[in-house]
Amino acid sequence: MLTRFILIETSHAGNVGGAARALKVMGFDDLVLVKPRWANVLRREETIQRASGANDVLDKARIVETLDEALDGISHLCATAMTPRDFGPPTLAPRAHFSQLLGGGAASEEQGARPQGVGFLFGSERFGMKNEDVYRCHACLSIPTNPGFGSLNLAAAVQLIAYDWREALGSFPLAPATDEQAPADARSVSGMLDHLEQALVAVDFLDPAAPKKLMPRLNQLFNRADPTDEEIHILRGVAKAMLRTADKAKR
Repeated sequence: MLTRFILIETSHAGNVGGAARALKVMGFDDLVLVKPRWANVLRREETIQRASGANDVLDKARIVETLDEALDGISHLCATAMTPRDFGPPTLAPRAHFSQLLGGGAASEEQGARPQGVGFLFGSERFGMKNEDVYRCHACLSIPTNPGFGSLNLAAAVQLIAYDWREALGSFPLAPATDEQAPADARSVSGMLDHLEQALVAVDFLDPAAPKKLMPRLNQLFNRADPTDEEIHILRGVAKAMLRTADKAKR
């Protein structure tokens, strides 16, 4: 689905770079600036520094003079504003609206098919969204914030909307841990248990004449733990040290 983030009359170059970074992190790259304060904002040093590697998003970004020029291909438009407007579109929390928009709520059944393109509007840092721009939108998204202090940095607001929209579309899978290892095989566990049994006898913890159920219980413990080969090596090292210490003590 076409997704576009539109910044209107942005006054701080750093926020453009921060917005580009926010989009790339969430897998988006369609950024349009409507009449920004700086004509060369996409090449300013502060912009590039704040983009922190999202240069491809900046390279693809467009600068236009009017909002109309930014809306080609967009069939559903969302404003972002803290304060509801009289006679304006409904003010909704992003996640609730996205769920309905993509088919997760009863309202979506009445609205019909999914939109072909979704645009998110963000107003100027100095005066926010203009009423006339909000009135053009299908919904006004209000990020739930602290009622006593709801002011969000522009790039931070872009990041939050981008995150919620990515979650609604289908989030990226979590990367596996780099040190994740497969469990050791049964033969390795058995060998470690034999080694450990010898060490427990050597330190007089296990009486070989009356072992009871100690080793079967330890066997079950390690089966539940699914130790890796590295962990088996550590345990065998412990057993080896126990045997060495017991041998010294008996000399």
